[in-house]
Amino acid sequence: MKTDHSDEREAPLRAIRTFEAFAQHGTIAQAAAELAITPSAVSHQLAALEQFLRTPLTQRRGRSLQLTEEGRNYYRAIHAALSMLRNATNDVREKSARRQIIIGVMPLFATGWLNHRIGAFLRLHPDLDINVRYAHYQSYLSDMADLSIRFGKGDWLGYRSMRVLPGAMVPVAAPALIARFDGVQTPADLLRCPLVHDGNRSYWSSWFALTGIESSASPGVLSGMTFEDGLLTTSAVTSGLGVGLLRKALIEHELSSGTLVQLFDTPLNTGEDYYLCVREEEDLPEPVERVVQWILRAVDETASSHHAFGVR
Repeated sequence: MKTDHSDEREAPLRAIRTFEAFAQHGTIAQAAAELAITPSAVSHQLAALEQFLRTPLTQRRGRSLQLTEEGRNYYRAIHAALSMLRNATNDVREKSARRQIIIGVMPLFATGWLNHRIGAFLRLHPDLDINVRYAHYQSYLSDMADLSIRFGKGDWLGYRSMRVLPGAMVPVAAPALIARFDGVQTPADLLRCPLVHDGNRSYWSSWFALTGIESSASPGVLSGMTFEDGLLTTSAVTSGLGVGLLRKALIEHELSSGTLVQLFDTPLNTGEDYYLCVREEEDLPEPVERVVQWILRAVDETASSHHAFGVR
């Protein structure tokens, strides 16, 4: 009997890259122009990929070629991975050309803390070339960063982790939303307000439990929009889409400006915080050490906010 080893073949990376280009541009001609190959070569690579996957990724609609539902799902899955590969490749090329410091950060940490402070640091250290990249929350794979700010419990294999900011969450809302619901006086009043969720719908149930409210008494408590990360959730709350549980350490600007209002002082602490991470097997180059020490000093300057949560 002949054995089919087709499933054991490595994924055809050239065909995958060709498919990505077609999915981005929507036409074979534009994909060919980006890749500097002929349109017939694009068609050949698309057919080869479909044969490898044993799934139709495209379909003919009149004179145009369009993605199938499987094609759209496949594009979403591969696009992030290919972007990561490109970023890693560019990082190596750029660092070989001239020294630069790559900082991997969570998006909300960058907008809520880093961007408000790093300007003053750079004015004192104009010789440093800073490159800020996303730290990928789910896995932190392919981390090319010299140092990174991560969110979790500080137990990443191969890294030294220094806790820098608490991850405790508090209920906040836009002033206009509070006014729509005639003010919010007690935690129970939130049961009639729209809620938004930062990735995990259980956070609100846990917070209500802390305040002694049985959230199960209201079928609508866990309804509302869910967002993938804290940056999207913060934007949704600021836009008045609902009350959110946000990490107070990273919304200082919004609270001080009145863009957001903290409704109650009861924090929800899930045991996850923000950590400054460096590889444990490496001695830090002097420029990277400067950035690390600056972050630690800047965090100490805001230590009072940590004490407000009783978590330091």
